[in-house]
Amino acid sequence: MALRIIAFLGALVAGIIWVSVLSLVIPENSLPGDLLLDLNTSSFPYPFTIQNLMWIVSFVGIGELLVRYLVGSGEYHQLGKQLLPEDSQTVLRKQDVGVLYQTIRPTDPEGKYWLQRMVSRSILAFQSTGSVEQVSSVFNSTLELYQHEVDLRYNMLRYLVWLIPTLGFIGTVVGIALALKSVGANFAEAGQGADLSQLGPQLMQSLTQKLGVAFYTTLLALLQSAVLMLAMHLIQGHEEGALNKVGQYCLDNLINRLYEKR
Repeated sequence: MALRIIAFLGALVAGIIWVSVLSLVIPENSLPGDLLLDLNTSSFPYPFTIQNLMWIVSFVGIGELLVRYLVGSGEYHQLGKQLLPEDSQTVLRKQDVGVLYQTIRPTDPEGKYWLQRMVSRSILAFQSTGSVEQVSSVFNSTLELYQHEVDLRYNMLRYLVWLIPTLGFIGTVVGIALALKSVGANFAEAGQGADLSQLGPQLMQSLTQKLGVAFYTTLLALLQSAVLMLAMHLIQGHEEGALNKVGQYCLDNLINRLYEKR
């Protein structure tokens, strides 16, 4: 939890710094200024634009991705500690797993890592039942629960990936509405006797320019969402791969070594 809070606050600061740097570097009245920041906005008081909000949300998503990557890497690191016997001869009896349990528990007192949790749960099941079949059932159920746990960890990221295009569509709708309102106001100011042959092209140019800026929010949102979605799938695969490795390690070096007295 502390890591997520730190990552969230760091992502907010990084997003604000990123927007500030872009505001200083990108010139006004330019395509990058309209696309990335909406520097020439007439819809929102700068810097409170839809694009800037999308950048900050994107950085929050990047911070969450960093947390998930570090967690997955931590699970991989546990596999290198050789907590279970890895030779080809060791067999674990009921009295052996008790000693193994006392050895493994101190390596993860907070119960953060899948490997220690999975081993501890399997050992306790074997001590209470003495049945390898029961331990295998507990092991399979535990593995399914952890797979569901991984999926739940990405709920916030999925929401952020959905939120960014939604903000982009909101910006586009607001931009279209304000552009049409501006055209209507110009026609009303011109009055009934105005020369539409002169007024029409000017209004059309103004309308198309404002509509183009309005659609930039959706374009930027789709690009940001696509990048976050790709990163999310890669890092989720990294974390799920760690869980699969942990499951295989426990199956090979614990479950298949248990000796049940007949």
